[in-house]
Amino acid sequence: MTADYRFDVTTLGEALIRFSVPAGERLESASRYEIHPAGAEANMAVALSQLGRNCAWIGALPDSPLGRLVTNRLRSVGINLEAVAWRRKGRIGTYFVELAVPPRPVRGIYDRAGSCAANLSAGQVDWDYLLGGRILHLTGITPALSDSCCGLVREAVRMARERSVPVCFDVNYRKGLWSAEEARSTVTPLIQDTEILVCGKDDASRVFGCEGDAEEMARNLRRISRAKLVVLTLESEGVLAWNGQSFYQQPALPVQIIDPVGAGDALAAGVLHGWLDRNLEKGLRYGSVLAALALSQKGDMVTTSVDEVEALLVSEAGGIQR
Repeated sequence: MTADYRFDVTTLGEALIRFSVPAGERLESASRYEIHPAGAEANMAVALSQLGRNCAWIGALPDSPLGRLVTNRLRSVGINLEAVAWRRKGRIGTYFVELAVPPRPVRGIYDRAGSCAANLSAGQVDWDYLLGGRILHLTGITPALSDSCCGLVREAVRMARERSVPVCFDVNYRKGLWSAEEARSTVTPLIQDTEILVCGKDDASRVFGCEGDAEEMARNLRRISRAKLVVLTLESEGVLAWNGQSFYQQPALPVQIIDPVGAGDALAAGVLHGWLDRNLEKGLRYGSVLAALALSQKGDMVTTSVDEVEALLVSEAGGIQR
């Protein structure tokens, strides 16, 4: 008997407003900023929705022009927002990005403490809605926001296990929010027996102490988490997946980087797209294309279409592999 699901993917997290200056300008001397909606979970949902998947996002937002700036973008790609917690008072989190070229690194500064999202708690979430998808996507950013958000993610993981809802967990370590030691002690229990664990190579080393080459890191992450599938992102080297039996590797597409923020979220969307079709290799290929598209555009949220992604798959591989 096939279960009935309301959504393909549901997700929970904080949406922000990003203010950025282009390479060659500095935050401290900028006279104007480019403004973009952002947030790891929302970024993923935007990318996945443009591949035709039915996605739902839950967060807390102020009932203000800035809150509506976020939801206007999410609604434009068809994301369901009926369980968003609107607040008459409060603020939306913001962050500031200084894009740069070597030798300067890209710099980001958060201003998100006390936001509506940071005050969201487990008792304010519609759990039937959040757990009404084929898979639930969470990240390690949300539990770092506040004690209430940490409790919220713990409850989401607990209830997903209780209801046999698979979880995709993207570690997404942010040193501006907490230390590697805090992240490790909090995240490790959350990723036990998860369906998909997504982790960057640097985060695997900093947070979990994984060493060695990519394959050894992936093995160690699976040992630590007991995840069914580990997806290790390797930045310019592409992505490696390990399911306990076989390794799958997908190289990164050549790309001229315009904006490096949001590529990992786009890659996670591609992985989920493949998982929904029970096709890991497809997910890695789509993730690679989506990540490249995100890198080549301004803002955190990729703008694309199924036709564009599949055309790039043809140009790279000589034919769409399904």
